[in-house]
Amino acid sequence: MNKSFKFVDLFCGIGGFHQALKSFGGECVFAADIDDNCDSLYKINYGQNCKNDITQVNERDIPEHQVLCAGFPCQAFSKAGKRAGINDARGTLFFDICRILQHHKTKYIILENVRNLFSHDDGNTWKIIQTLLQDLGYRLTAKPLILSPHQFGIPQFRERVYILGIYDPQNVNLPLDINLPLLLSKERNDIFDIIKEPVDKKYYINEYEEKVLHTWDEFYQGINLKVIGFPVWYDYFKEEACDSLPTWKKEFVIKNNSLYQENKEFIDKWEKKHNYLKDFKPTHRKFEWQAGKKIKSIWEGVIQFRPSGIRVKTPDLFPALVAIVQIPIIGKYKRRLTPRECARLQSFPEDFVCDINDLQAYKQFGNSVNVDIIKTLFNELRKF
Repeated sequence: MNKSFKFVDLFCGIGGFHQALKSFGGECVFAADIDDNCDSLYKINYGQNCKNDITQVNERDIPEHQVLCAGFPCQAFSKAGKRAGINDARGTLFFDICRILQHHKTKYIILENVRNLFSHDDGNTWKIIQTLLQDLGYRLTAKPLILSPHQFGIPQFRERVYILGIYDPQNVNLPLDINLPLLLSKERNDIFDIIKEPVDKKYYINEYEEKVLHTWDEFYQGINLKVIGFPVWYDYFKEEACDSLPTWKKEFVIKNNSLYQENKEFIDKWEKKHNYLKDFKPTHRKFEWQAGKKIKSIWEGVIQFRPSGIRVKTPDLFPALVAIVQIPIIGKYKRRLTPRECARLQSFPEDFVCDINDLQAYKQFGNSVNVDIIKTLFNELRKF
């Protein structure tokens, strides 16, 4: 491919694909997203409008291009397995990708989706996507690539499915042989590479959150179990596992009963000291230790306040940026990641302008593709 080429950025969000392809000299000739906040940010960072509803856009009005990128939503297909051609995709947003490809015969495609695309709708979704793209003349990799930033030396575990294709109607049954570079092992990741102090005080945990974490850290230090392989539910320490509970929940209750009995003397003093956790929100009366023996304190880990409880993980990788209410907390600094640090986890450059609304920024980076992964994939794809 020539150094100068044109691409379209569908379901573009804040332009993760755009960032990657412009680094190779690409020119974005069309972008589409229905989110007003993303449109505002797209204009600021790229000088381009992206407020287009792809379902209302005529494919003939989209300029000629050599690459189509899309982080499309995952939807079920109503006629899965019936090989009804492009009609199989009608009613889904993937249909809009197909009609654009059918008209333009775009040379290269890079699609991204969630990890469970394979199992979605009992496997029918992937089956139809594969068939549709091949029927449109695209050679694909033998199977989609499942990749995470941590494999590229970026301290975030976020597995996503990537579908690569090249328009080659004569060889649709010949898989693309993508020779990915040797991936970095997660042992070489370091979350502190993206951390830069100091930050605004608003990112630090509040007094209540610090109290909750101190309480659970004291609990962890005092019990005789250091590798906890089940969620700790304070409210079930003394509750019997009644037969009406689902089997999985009954097993957890039994384990919590045992944990209490084995540590009764300590836990009785601990709960009394902390007013039987009456000041805690219901979800904060639950605790998940997922750090094995690699760390010895909550404050050494990466923490999330989740609906399932307080979760503690090892400080080598951040969990996936997916929910604005679960922004990871760096135990060492007693604060949450900033939007700029989230930008680094998604490999956006330092001069990228983030949304001034933190909640919007967290959401946008959580929905974005990782720029460095797309760079790597496109670099391989363009060799064909």
